[in-house]
Amino acid sequence: MNEMQRYIKIDDWFFEVKTVRALKSKSYGDQYSAIANVNCNGDSIYIDGLMTRDDKPYSHADFQTFKKFCRQMGVKTAHFDRFKNDGLKPQSVIIQPEKPTSILQLVK
Repeated sequence: MNEMQRYIKIDDWFFEVKTVRALKSKSYGDQYSAIANVNCNGDSIYIDGLMTRDDKPYSHADFQTFKKFCRQMGVKTAHFDRFKNDGLKPQSVIIQPEKPTSILQLVK
């Protein structure tokens, strides 16, 4: 998986990605079932505004998708709040780099 560049340069201007809106949908432009705001700051991201359409909780697969995004952005830590026991609990996750896979082929 390649790391995304977080900025582009046009003439004398640098355009840097600092905020991302994440939408869960099968196709872009279709109605989405979940939304989150992601703020990038250095090698950390802060995820807030996690909302789902029918109050369905975020799944393990959703969590893995956010981790993939973090890896592509070169992020080392993700911070977010979870709603537990009628209150928000801050949490952080260290994003481990993807382990390289090697393909071995045995031949005679």
